[in-house]
This record gives sequence, C-alpha cells and structure tokens, in this order.
Amino acid sequence: MTQPEEKKAKNGSKAKKVRNIILKILGAIVIAIILFLGIVYITNVISSNSEAKKIEPYGQHVSVDGKNMNVLIQGEGKETIVLLPGYGTAAPALDFKLLIDELSPHYKVVAVEPFGYGLSDGTEKERTTENIVSEVHEALQQLNINKYILMGHSITGIYGIDYVNKYPNEVTAFVGIDSSVPTQPGMDVKFPLKTFAFLKKSGLQRLAVKFGSDPYTGLPFDEHTVEQMKMLSNKNSNSSTMLNEMDHISSNFKGAQGLTFPKELPLLLFVQANNEDIKGWIPLHEGQIKDSVHGKVITMDGTHYLHHTQFKKIAEDVRAFMNEAK
Repeated sequence: MTQPEEKKAKNGSKAKKVRNIILKILGAIVIAIILFLGIVYITNVISSNSEAKKIEPYGQHVSVDGKNMNVLIQGEGKETIVLLPGYGTAAPALDFKLLIDELSPHYKVVAVEPFGYGLSDGTEKERTTENIVSEVHEALQQLNINKYILMGHSITGIYGIDYVNKYPNEVTAFVGIDSSVPTQPGMDVKFPLKTFAFLKKSGLQRLAVKFGSDPYTGLPFDEHTVEQMKMLSNKNSNSSTMLNEMDHISSNFKGAQGLTFPKELPLLLFVQANNEDIKGWIPLHEGQIKDSVHGKVITMDGTHYLHHTQFKKIAEDVRAFMNEAK
C-alpha cells in the first residue's frame, strides 16, 4: 500500500470512528428524550388521578343539554348578579371568590361555570357564541332566575353583547370587567390547537406550569382556594372543550362585530388603565357606551384580572352605578 493510500485508509478509519461516536451520542440523546417524555407522561397520569380525588365540590349542578353545568349561588339580596368568566378561567366560581364575597352581602350572586369550566362537564357541542349563550340561559331558566345584572370578565364582552340582545327582558344591566370588544385588533389569529393538545396529553403542560411563575403570588386568596384552582387548572386547561372554544374565538369575535349594547340598557365597563398590548383599549370601550342612556367607563390600575385586586372597588362602584340607574 502506498503512503497516500495508507493515509487515506487511516483518515477513513478515523472518520468511521467519529461517525460511530456521533451516532452513539445521538442515540443516547434520543433514548434520554424518550425516557424523559415517558416519565413526564406517567407522572401526569398519576398526578391527574390523584388530584381528581382531591378536588372538592362547590356550588350545585344544573342539567343542561343532558349534561351537568356547575353554578355557585351566594347571597340573598333582592337583585341578582350573574357572573360569567373570561376564556380559559379554569375554576370561575373560585376565581371570582374575592369579588363574590364583596357583592353577596348586597346581591344574590350566581357564578355560572360554562361547559368545560370549573366543575361543569365538558361537551362535544361546538363552542359558538350561540351555543354558549343558549346553555348559560338554560341553566338560569332551570334555576328560575329571570331578572339579573349580567356581569363578566374578558370574553364575556363578546358572549354578553349577544346575550343582552337575545334576552332584553331579563337582563337589567351589563357590567364588564376588562371585557373584550368585538372590534379589538388581533383576534383573527389562528391558534396551534394540535400543539396545545399535545402539551396537555404529554404532561409537558403540567411541567411548564410547575416550573413557571405562580399567578396567585401576592393575591389575597387563601392557600386552600389556590390549591383547588391549580388542580382544576391542570384538569381543564387545554381540554378538548376549551380548545374547541379557542378554535371559535376568531369567528365569535367576527360575529359580534355587527352588535351593539341596547341604548336603554345600563352599561358599566371596568377597564384596565395601562393595557399596552391592545391599541386604543380605553377608546374602544368608550365607543361602546357613547350611545347609552346610562353608560360609564371606569379605568383601574391592575392586570387584565382586575377582580383579583380591585374587587372591593368594583363591588362599591357596581352598587353606586345601579343606584344611579334606578
């Protein structure tokens, strides 16, 4: 063998060794990833089963469409407030607890947990505004609740504007807590539903939540309520019902764009004062009340979840507003 041939053979042998080492490393990485995902998946299954036994019932079940919808009723006031959650709020009746405690000495407060939320059943029925509004109304009918102030957070601004137009003889006022506006920008986005479904099923969602920041830090919830909300979040977040609603967000917003709140309906909107994500957030809400005989926008410092920190002020302002509207 000539020297060049010998050198070529040696180089080939070295390249083969390097290739084998790389393949072994890649194989080890793949095995490690598979083991990691397996452990995460099994941990999620075990944790989910364990948490299912620890979640405590609250409220009462109402039969709607052959399924159970959970409703919490607190207070015995002459007037009734119906509370509806923002999109993805895993346990609405608990999330609203601070506000409910402030309102219930003066009102009968009814916190409705739509299908897929809180302790309510999930559903395969499409999460269109029409279906969601119809189901909530049916729950109230079952409870013989026929006159009420409709009050809600975030996406309730979309469902609520449809609701008050469909049932004008029942709703006595609408109160929005940083509520969505049909014409707000950026709601034509297409969400990666399959990715979210994979994250939930694989257990990676639970892992991310565990090592992420605690959304309840510094808030005046008691530890037990926080624990229950976290377990219900693990159960409900990115469920098939929630993802179906997410898939309809764009069309639900679009469908609401031709609607306005009835001119004679008292309209109170609590709005985040420093929303930097949505351009013209305050003017959008001011536009909603401009034709109202009795409409008001109140700006508040805080996050989108104003009822977590401004619950006392919200309760006070609701009472004052309703007294003025009489």
